[in-house]
Formats: sequence, C-alpha cells, structure tokens
Amino acid sequence: MLAIDGRSATVQLIGHMNLFQSSDNLRVRWIKWRNNIVGNPAFHRFAAGFPLTRPIARRRARAIFDLVAGFTFSQILSACVELGLFERLAGGPVAIESLAQEWAMPVAGADRLLRAAAAIGITEPIGDGRWALGADGAALRANGGVVEMIAHHRLLYADLADLVALLRRGGGGGALQHFWHYAGDTGQGTPEEVAAYSRLMAASQPLVAADVIGSYNFSRHRRMLDIGGGEGRFVRSVAGAVPDLALAMFDLPAVAARAAEALAREGLSDRIATHGGDFLIGPIPPGHDLITLIRVLHDHDDAPAAQLLRNIRAALPPGGRLVIAEPMAETKGAETIGDAYFGLYLWAMGSGRPRSASAIRAMLDSAGFRRSWGVTTPLPINVRMIVAQA
Repeated sequence: MLAIDGRSATVQLIGHMNLFQSSDNLRVRWIKWRNNIVGNPAFHRFAAGFPLTRPIARRRARAIFDLVAGFTFSQILSACVELGLFERLAGGPVAIESLAQEWAMPVAGADRLLRAAAAIGITEPIGDGRWALGADGAALRANGGVVEMIAHHRLLYADLADLVALLRRGGGGGALQHFWHYAGDTGQGTPEEVAAYSRLMAASQPLVAADVIGSYNFSRHRRMLDIGGGEGRFVRSVAGAVPDLALAMFDLPAVAARAAEALAREGLSDRIATHGGDFLIGPIPPGHDLITLIRVLHDHDDAPAAQLLRNIRAALPPGGRLVIAEPMAETKGAETIGDAYFGLYLWAMGSGRPRSASAIRAMLDSAGFRRSWGVTTPLPINVRMIVAQA
C-alpha cells in the first residue's frame, strides 16, 4: 500500500476539484455557444435553406410549434372524448351532417373539429363527406384508460389555467385536489367522489397491469397484498394470471368496501381478501411474502412516502419482497412523463412528486430493506419497476 501524506492528499483533492470545475465550465461554455448559434435568426435561415440541414430544421420547427400549440391539441382531444367521437366512428365512417346533428352544432363547426382532429391523427376524411377514425384515434380507443384520463384532464386544465399562481401558492387548492379529497387525513369522501376515483383507477390500471405482470414472476410467491389498489383492478389481473397465488388488497375503508362489492359481483370474494385501513398509519396486514405498490408511492410527499415504506418493511417477513411500479423521473426517452406531466399533475393535486429510480432505492435503503434492483418493462414511459427485499 502506498503511503500518502496529508499535503499530497490535499494537492490531489484540489486537483480533482479543479477537474470537476473545469468540466462544469466547459459545459457552461458549450451551452452558451450552442444557444448563441441556435438563437441566431441568420443560422435559422441558413439551416432551413441548406439541403443537408433542411430536414433537421423542419423537424425542430415542428417540435417548437407543438410546444406552443400543445394546449390546443389537448383541447381537441378533450372535445372528441366529450362528444363520444371515438365510439361513434368505431363502426365505420359517418357523414359529417349526421355528426353535426348529433353534436348539436353547425356543419361548419363539426367540419372544423374533424379537420383539427385529422391534423393530429385522430380522424381521417374518406372523401365523400364521411369521416373515419385515424390510426392514432383507433389506438386511443383501444386503450380505454387513456380516454378516461383525457376526460379526467378537464380538472387538470382548470388548475393549470394559471400555472404561475398555482406554483406560487404551493400546489393544491383547486379542482384536482378536490377530486382526490377522499384521500385526505380523514379518509372520507362522498359516494360520488369515491365512485369517480374508482372508475378512473379501474380504467387506467390496465395501462400498467399487463406490463407489470409480464415483467415479474409472481408465481414464486405464496401470498400477495396489493396496497392502494382502488377497486382491485390490478389484483384481479394478477388473479387471472397466477391461479395459485393467495391474494389480498388494502385501501381506505370506503374504497375497500367498493372493492369488496365488485369482487363479490365477479365471484372473487373467496379468492381475494379485502382490508380497510390507512397504510400511512398502519399497521399493514401481515402474513404476505409479496406486497405491491402500483402507482401509489409517487402520490405522496417524501415524509409520508418514507413512512409507508417503513410500514411495509415492518409487515414483510425476512426475505419478503416489495414491488414498486409507477412512471419515474429521469427515465431516458420518457422525460416528459416524469417531471413535466406528473411533476405538475401531482403539484396541482397537492401531494406527491415523481422520483427517479435512484431516489426510490435510496428511500428503500433508509426504510430498512436489505437490497433493491430495477426490473425491465416493455414501455418505461408507462411504468418502471423496482423490487426490494426485506
């Protein structure tokens, strides 16, 4: 082993610090140079006219315009959902006059909407005055969870109408927070509020259930508890895929009661147990070697999220596992779903934040889990997974 005196160590440390500072300075200089170039109107004219750079310039111009017009595109989608366009065109092309009459608007108004929807791939003109679903429209219709989320976004749009005011007041206080009121400290909500929440969760859960079930071997466990699972859509999906796994779910009492009713209607009461309670206060029902958190952790701020992980660790036997599945921040190729979409959605909701996989694993370490690792999923933009072992 080489002996290094204090002076030598100090010199080496200063050298490393200078290297890091030099690297930071190089990046700052690069950013400044880049921004001076791309912010120069003369460069834009050159790039748009030069054959080799013209395709790149056009793609960047389109991307910038999409940023500017994004809210308009969202409102087009919202109008299509409100008017039932997806289901109406599912059976085949329909004449614009029929659509205008059904929508109680002039033909010119229907024409304006259909053409706007066609511009973003939702509809497609046939050429004889009839309209059909476009390729993206058909894909959206096939995914009921997306359509349900679009309808739900009316609340988000209301809160984001003045984003600066929302950010200044610290989040919450608007339509989204009222919608999620059932999840407050009292755990109470009107039957209508609980029903609206449960419908949204039931419709959107298939977005991730198939990816999660296909990415992890659930059959290696004996007893599974799903926490915060709403009406039990995810646990029902697991029941269909893993016949020999004993299943249970745990949520707030009002939500668990609705889940019990839904399971009884489907003849699953004997297969899936329901437990009502507050998973932030605990205790969490013991006796399960697998616990799942499907799109739950990011709904909570750091302190309650850490408490939830500690409660789960206390409920798991040695060697038991926790599966966390949700969209995560800093996901390569899916950055917009993390800090952009969920970052502002959860701020408007008044609770939670998107976390990176490394941040979640650090929380698991602090909660007392022995180890954790990531699991690859088919579509990280929908969901990423982390498994932790007690």
